[in-house]
Amino acid sequence: MYEYVDPFIGSGATELPAPQGLASTWWWPKPQVGNTHPGAVHPFGMVSACAYSGAYPTGYGLYDFNTEGVPGLLYDRPVASGFTHFQQSGTGAIRKYYNYFRVTPMLGPLDELGTTWDLLDEVAEPGYYAATLSSGVRCEVTVGPKSAVHRYTFPAHDAARIVIDASTGGLAIPHGRTVPLKAHLAMLEPGVAQGEIHVEGVPLAVHLEVDAPGWRQLLWYDRRLMPGGTRLDFDYIRPTTLRPFGLMFMGPSRGEQTIEVRLGFSLRGCEAARDNLHADVGRSQATFAERRVTTAATWREHLGKVQIKAGSDDQATVFDTALYHSLVKPCFAPDESPWTTSGPYAFDICTMWDIYRTQLPLMTTLFPQRSVALANSMLSICEQEGNLPIGYRMAKGADRFSRQGSALAHTFLADLCQLDVPGIDWDWAMVHLEMDLRRTYGEDYLVHGVAHPISHTLDLAYAYHCTAAIARKVRDRTLAQQMRDLARGWQAAYDPDTGLLRDSTFYEGGRWNYSFRLLHDMRARIALAGGDEAFVGLLDRFFGYDAAPVTQPGVAPSVAEMNAGYELCRFEGLNNEPDYEAPWSYHYAGRPDRTAEVVHAVVANQFGTGRGGLPGNDDSGGLSAWYVWATLGLFPVAGQNLFLLSAPAVAESTIQLPDGDLLITTTGLEPVEAGGPVSYVRSVAVNGKTLDRPWISGRELRRIRNLHIELGPRPSGWGTRIRPPSTSDPLPATGGEA
Repeated sequence: MYEYVDPFIGSGATELPAPQGLASTWWWPKPQVGNTHPGAVHPFGMVSACAYSGAYPTGYGLYDFNTEGVPGLLYDRPVASGFTHFQQSGTGAIRKYYNYFRVTPMLGPLDELGTTWDLLDEVAEPGYYAATLSSGVRCEVTVGPKSAVHRYTFPAHDAARIVIDASTGGLAIPHGRTVPLKAHLAMLEPGVAQGEIHVEGVPLAVHLEVDAPGWRQLLWYDRRLMPGGTRLDFDYIRPTTLRPFGLMFMGPSRGEQTIEVRLGFSLRGCEAARDNLHADVGRSQATFAERRVTTAATWREHLGKVQIKAGSDDQATVFDTALYHSLVKPCFAPDESPWTTSGPYAFDICTMWDIYRTQLPLMTTLFPQRSVALANSMLSICEQEGNLPIGYRMAKGADRFSRQGSALAHTFLADLCQLDVPGIDWDWAMVHLEMDLRRTYGEDYLVHGVAHPISHTLDLAYAYHCTAAIARKVRDRTLAQQMRDLARGWQAAYDPDTGLLRDSTFYEGGRWNYSFRLLHDMRARIALAGGDEAFVGLLDRFFGYDAAPVTQPGVAPSVAEMNAGYELCRFEGLNNEPDYEAPWSYHYAGRPDRTAEVVHAVVANQFGTGRGGLPGNDDSGGLSAWYVWATLGLFPVAGQNLFLLSAPAVAESTIQLPDGDLLITTTGLEPVEAGGPVSYVRSVAVNGKTLDRPWISGRELRRIRNLHIELGPRPSGWGTRIRPPSTSDPLPATGGEA
């Protein structure tokens, strides 16, 4: 698994073969770039480290600010002005809250700080990134959970330098810089320094150790050295008063001399940053190689949780990289909460509206204790800030992303509750879950029966359904019934005359993109659309059956070009996240064959190798996790403790689950290729026993040791009679235990 991962996938503009068949009818409104970076990261770690060009949105790469179409160039080749920390991963528009403490190896004077050098001979592996600057310095970075270790190999020079810039972060685009509100730096002893900056209300501390015997160490301000100075303190900083400042180590270098820079980070002060560094790398010098090996071993363990029998090296590369990208975020920082001294804490969960349907269920399946830690972190955030976060970053303000979605944490917590994963005080959780439903758009839902954007009505109704399950867990029957009653409000969002959502404003997409979400009462939703045949007709139109191929937006698309695309009312082909779930809606109308066709088209056409191998923003691993599930032939119905079954894209796979390994095998699988034949499910056997229904529960998934799927070249009757469960089913739709 580890050997096939290519961290460069998604770091460049989309460059996939022309889509064939059904996929050629889908339209991509959002940026055609994965917005990933190839830097060194630790699984779910606090710290990342990568070459910094200032480009949008991660700080790595070539591109200018972009929200639709092909991204325009900020640079015409890979360049870097140094190496920064805390990069985004795959986000679309969160542009300035990271990339702190830039480290730059230099051979010229301090006045040249900020110069960009060409990046040559780049190498990236899980936990490791390296490149040679055109100045001749070879640069390598690796990370621990709360630390980064840099190693620079200099040519012979009489005045080599390593410069740490503590004065700025963010991106090199208009309005993209981050200015610290206050800061302090201090030299402690030869080769040792500390500092702290306050950004967006959060103090970020660093403890720094540099192995450079005989080199001078100095503070600098406004690009001027401060010989003899040991402290810099800034109580108030405004953009108009900011002058660059930082630390520098300088001296003569021998040819091929290596200098190691170790940085420990903390949100709880410099002493904690020092302790974090020593916990990650020890107290000895020359720790780079050992830290790299340890992080690589951790990645091997995490990536080994899912193994596939790939049909080709390319398929192995795409899948293993997708799994890798699925395990980068959220950033866990235990004992780093701004409010408490100990316990779980996580930041950079700023795209909950992307990850709650795919990436978080994957984490819950493979690493349930990580999900418990995230759940407790989110509850702590809510207790301090008054909201369960829709998105959260290394900055205070849990409600900053409320426009994107409502009450998404309820879905995540409901899955954990229904799995009986230990470690969560559900009475404590219930208090916050109920109160959170009354905030922001929740008040409109309660008072008016509908919230706009209309998609929030679906969010809130679904959250009430999820919260009812947790109310049952704490044996509050009265509250559970109240939640169930309020969960029926989803119907107010739909127009029975069209079977689609009512007109409204929407966040990223239109009413067609949001109309085919997987609700808790799909039986009633399909009836509202006029029944199975009418519902399937709407889906067929949405997915472009019998439609002509479309032309995708180019660089800086015009308003008219974008409006014409939106008027297609078409599936966005995984270029965007609102319709992630839509292909599986067919299951509820008795057409799993259609699900197989759409998913086959996505897997075969929308993912590839190379920097341009993603169709759109990876969304903190939400897109990559979609691919992982689709390849395995499973899809989680988040919040319902339910997995839908479909045709896998590989002949065999193994998933390491908490209670034992799950082996998924197939017969009759055709290679998944663009324009190639589709494999349809003919039958399913669970531990040797026939399963007629197209779904299994999360509890069943944990117990199953073998899932065998027989495939064929034509649709069969499998999955057409017994539908996945809905709350309005006349009888419990168990279909028998698997």
